[in-house]
Amino acid sequence: MSLRDFIDLLKEKKILHIIDSPISKDYESTEISLKIKKPILFQNINNYKVITNLFYSRDIFSLLFNIKKENLVHFLSEKLNNLNGSVVMKGTLNLGNLIEKNINLFLLPIFKFFKDEGGKGYITSGIVVCKYDNIINASIHRLMVIDKNKLLIRIIPTRHTDLLYKKASLKKEKLQVSILIGADPIVTYACCTRVPISKEYIFASALQEKPLELFKCLNGIEVPKSEIIMEGFIDPIEVDMEGPFVDITGKYDKCRLQPVIYIEKIHYCNDPIFQSIVPSSEEHRLLMGTPYEAKIFNSIKDVACVKNVILTEGSFYYFHALVQIKKISEGDGKNAILASFTSHKSLKHVIVVDEDINIYDYKSIDYAIATRLKGSKDLIIIPNIKGSTLDPSASLDGTITKIGIDATK
Repeated sequence: MSLRDFIDLLKEKKILHIIDSPISKDYESTEISLKIKKPILFQNINNYKVITNLFYSRDIFSLLFNIKKENLVHFLSEKLNNLNGSVVMKGTLNLGNLIEKNINLFLLPIFKFFKDEGGKGYITSGIVVCKYDNIINASIHRLMVIDKNKLLIRIIPTRHTDLLYKKASLKKEKLQVSILIGADPIVTYACCTRVPISKEYIFASALQEKPLELFKCLNGIEVPKSEIIMEGFIDPIEVDMEGPFVDITGKYDKCRLQPVIYIEKIHYCNDPIFQSIVPSSEEHRLLMGTPYEAKIFNSIKDVACVKNVILTEGSFYYFHALVQIKKISEGDGKNAILASFTSHKSLKHVIVVDEDINIYDYKSIDYAIATRLKGSKDLIIIPNIKGSTLDPSASLDGTITKIGIDATK
């Protein structure tokens, strides 16, 4: 399903908000996107159509995958566990339009979301596809625009992009990249999910239950069609200060020296739709957090009879997990807690409940804690352990105390 197909489906379901009047890419579009609680299609931002809030709720994911919300984690965990997908090459990339000279990123709607943000603005929906030694990786990175043809990419240490970047840099070689904007929403979701290296396209194919069509860029990188595709390279030496940037907690992430990307070519289709993810929006949090739910679910399956897993809205869909199990023996709840912490390193608190508790209802969770928790034996407390750099309560060295609550009968 292309981005345009999914937008048409949102229109059909009457859950798309359309704004016809011209809107500023600096701050105004952010304010509107945070206020309107549904996907928004702006008809004119910097002379572009722009979609924001595309993945605004779990209901949107359910619509995308054509399943019930309650079955979302089961569907995703099964696809993640099996990775039964395939790709098919369809020739050389041709979106209809190509810019190879006088690259000017400022002709795109490069957004200034918040006033203390770094650089000239950010691209937040860019899927960065990099390839080295025939190993390919595709993942979303925030991209800070610093010049007409230059971006700074935030790379998290030890992740797959970082591994390929370091391999190339050790040999002082450029790391070739293609950046997708406005990809198939299923591809976007797949690229937000922690899968084995080089498996993002396979996972996307498994999710859409058909082979994923790929096209070869001029730099040799294979990509699925998108509204806009930029080709370039990550410089093996050049770095600059990236940030500040508002992350999922609504606070500014710290500045860091990060690698420079040079853009050499821009492919685009006629009248392209630019996709933007507003920092710290519901969409940002859901895309960053919910892919972990299936990972946690699969981890718990090895130690307990797990029924459901969700990351909570109040914890930005990132720091707190609610786990529902069918308890067979004492210790199942604690095993589920430990498995959860192992599979998502940024988790801070985990609550495990029985089958009769509705994990979508905080009142039901509160009932389980009030009537089934024995504080003297049902708590797991793990002090001085590495947490998330996004946690405002973490110590300067990034350590926190993690707590598991076994609220089962």
